[in-house]
Amino acid sequence: MAGGLDSGEDDLVDNHEINVTPFIDVMLVLLIIFMVAAPLSTVDVAVDLPVSTAKPQPRPDKPLFLTIRADRTLALGNDTVAPGHLAGAIDAATNRDRQQRLFLRADKSVPYGELMRVMNMLRTAGYLKVALVGLEGTEETGRPAPEQPPPGQSAPERR
Repeated sequence: MAGGLDSGEDDLVDNHEINVTPFIDVMLVLLIIFMVAAPLSTVDVAVDLPVSTAKPQPRPDKPLFLTIRADRTLALGNDTVAPGHLAGAIDAATNRDRQQRLFLRADKSVPYGELMRVMNMLRTAGYLKVALVGLEGTEETGRPAPEQPPPGQSAPERR
């Protein structure tokens, strides 16, 4: 008789493989928990921002600078602009191209609220691509970084 009790074969052989299905289920549940909990763990903290040491980005061929001077007057390029005529002046300079990036720079003494007021004026005019301009500096000193010589040249001597 084939497959009978006296055939000598054991149908209850030990299985030496690890069942990873419960492990995968637990990992997926933990992944979902962490994905939900991670955004909740961020907190807004008041910070005194340091000098930027970021690598400068390449400059466009004809950048359009909007400057807030220390006396809070506005200048588009080299021309002074009244706040009420800012939108029209930018439209004329960009040919109404609202996708063109504007470079906003402000004197150190200009309050943050004034900077935000000008940014709100730009948003109202439809210009959403605004880059903030600052001096390159080192974190320790807060002063502009020394100029680096081009590759292959030695640094000029300072006396």
